[in-house]
Amino acid sequence: MHSDNSIFEFRGPWNVPIQLNQSLIFLVLLIVGFSFDPESLPYALGFVAILLTSILLHELGHAWGCLIQSIPVNRVVLYGGGGFCEHRRSTSSYEDELIVAMGPIVNLTLWALCSLLEPFVTSPELGWVLVVTAQLNLFLAVFNMLPLMPLDGGRLFHAVLNRMVQPVTATRIAGLVGLIGVALWLPMMVFAYVNFGFVFLFFPPLLRHWHMLRHAQY
Repeated sequence: MHSDNSIFEFRGPWNVPIQLNQSLIFLVLLIVGFSFDPESLPYALGFVAILLTSILLHELGHAWGCLIQSIPVNRVVLYGGGGFCEHRRSTSSYEDELIVAMGPIVNLTLWALCSLLEPFVTSPELGWVLVVTAQLNLFLAVFNMLPLMPLDGGRLFHAVLNRMVQPVTATRIAGLVGLIGVALWLPMMVFAYVNFGFVFLFFPPLLRHWHMLRHAQY
């Protein structure tokens, strides 16, 4: 996604422009809409704040992976479906490995820190923030590492394959694995909803993985 429909922009670390896309309004309304009880509204708003902060730090991890390799960053964008870090030039598979890995590493670091701090906190409110932050960032790290495009796991899987086999073969293998993931995604969505009441707003792109398998432009 490369939309310029931003509602707010500010400068983040390393003077990187950070844009908030208007689709975030839909995400906030969707999450808050599940809070029918007014007493749960502060927790819904707190969850939104934790989610957006976690996604922002995840994308800043990607930005750091770029900048440490002297790759200029155009912007970081947060939108209703997540976020992305846009860099100014194309990158090699070797450069991509660090760039992509830094996002989940940030999430795992937040999970570890919050999990370690939570037992020592006496405030119920702060304890709730630490628990939710830890659980959410662990989920984001695991979810992002699925070997599906355009998730970090899919990009990292493709980059690592490029080290092991010819680029054409690497692209086809990544496309095949992605298609298997697409086939399993719908039953997994049904299972998650029936057993946990969880709704996935993400669906892996079928055509992108098909083009990779065919080694077409993707």
